[in-house]
Amino acid sequence: MAAMWGMATIEVSDLTKDYGSVLGVDSLSFTVEDGEIFGFLGPNGAGKTTTIRTLLGLLEPTSGTATVLGADVHDEDALIDAKQRIGYLPAHLGFNEEVMGTEVLDYHASIKGDSRRDELLDIFTPPVKRPIREYSTGNKRMLGIVQAFMHDPELVIMDEPTSGLDPLMQEEFNEFVRNERKRGKTLFFSSHVLSEVRRVCDRVGILRDGKLVGLEDIETLLGRGGKRVQLQTTDEARADLTSLDGVIDVETFAEGIQFIYTGEYNTLLRELATHDVREIEISEPPLEDVFMHYYGADGAAEPSQEVHSDA
Repeated sequence: MAAMWGMATIEVSDLTKDYGSVLGVDSLSFTVEDGEIFGFLGPNGAGKTTTIRTLLGLLEPTSGTATVLGADVHDEDALIDAKQRIGYLPAHLGFNEEVMGTEVLDYHASIKGDSRRDELLDIFTPPVKRPIREYSTGNKRMLGIVQAFMHDPELVIMDEPTSGLDPLMQEEFNEFVRNERKRGKTLFFSSHVLSEVRRVCDRVGILRDGKLVGLEDIETLLGRGGKRVQLQTTDEARADLTSLDGVIDVETFAEGIQFIYTGEYNTLLRELATHDVREIEISEPPLEDVFMHYYGADGAAEPSQEVHSDA
């Protein structure tokens, strides 16, 4: 869908975080508009958590700046005030294992309120009467979601929000964030799970080695992926088809061939019409394949360089 938002809820300008031995993020510039769901994508180690922690004032940038709800990240007092209107779900939750879920929520409520606690506990159902040490990973994540949203913030920043959730709860979460956008909320979340991004995001920023390598609305991102073509045909046809411009990622099997086609569709159809095609299937490629256009074949396996620290 086309972006039609107005004010920038988050504005990042030449943001850099240099740890000395590792450059966490390098001259990032992008905006997150009011009322959109923005996906911040990249493999582990790309710099997603470093960016988020810098936006929240948990790390000091080496150079550059950012504003969050109008507060400059260099201005501690302004950022403290802004945080009253921000929800935060870290990747590493860091709960005290000995306390009960209710105590965690009571503590956060004492700081920022909990007007939506009961509503959220009806959707996400962590066993709040039990100590955190008895929680599964998914239950800890649901408790984190409740604490991030229960004070009805204007902006919610989430780091890998669906990590540990089972598939049904992941879809429940996706439906929830879509409804939050309808309520006028702005949501910013990092992820390396690309399939979920397609279902909920309006725009995405793609991070590689601390640099922003793509900034797209979701339809444009998908359009870069072409089509996945799988067909049963002759050996001669296989050779002719793989020589077409726009044919990539070719795989052969016993009676046919599969490839990603990024060229002009009429060219492909004219070529197909000249051959004996016994069976064909044309579909949209997995979003992972689209993502690889930004990273190359081994992009997902790059070594982790990101500095992790619990909030």
